[in-house]
Amino acid sequence: MIRCVLVMALLALTACAEVQTAADQTGRRAAQSAVTEVIAINFPQVPKPLIEAFTGCVIDNAAAVEVRELAKASVIGVDQTTIDVVRSILERPATQTCLRTNAPLTI
Repeated sequence: MIRCVLVMALLALTACAEVQTAADQTGRRAAQSAVTEVIAINFPQVPKPLIEAFTGCVIDNAAAVEVRELAKASVIGVDQTTIDVVRSILERPATQTCLRTNAPLTI
């Protein structure tokens, strides 16, 4: 009986993790338009051909709470908070490393 309960609990946790991962990926896809808009408008030094690489690096290095904020901005519009979130993510060492790899002409 105890083994059955443990197995069921493990299966439930696995299912929760899969749902959370799917939700995270959906949020990251939704956030892309807001990040692209912020970079295109507020970071004019980024060449147009590299905006996609910058967007990818920002999305890849955003924490879950930041992804939610960025996804929300893709629906209700970009504001100063959105710009601040993108700027904060761009300043991180991991994001800088990503940019050196994916947008080497700018760094």
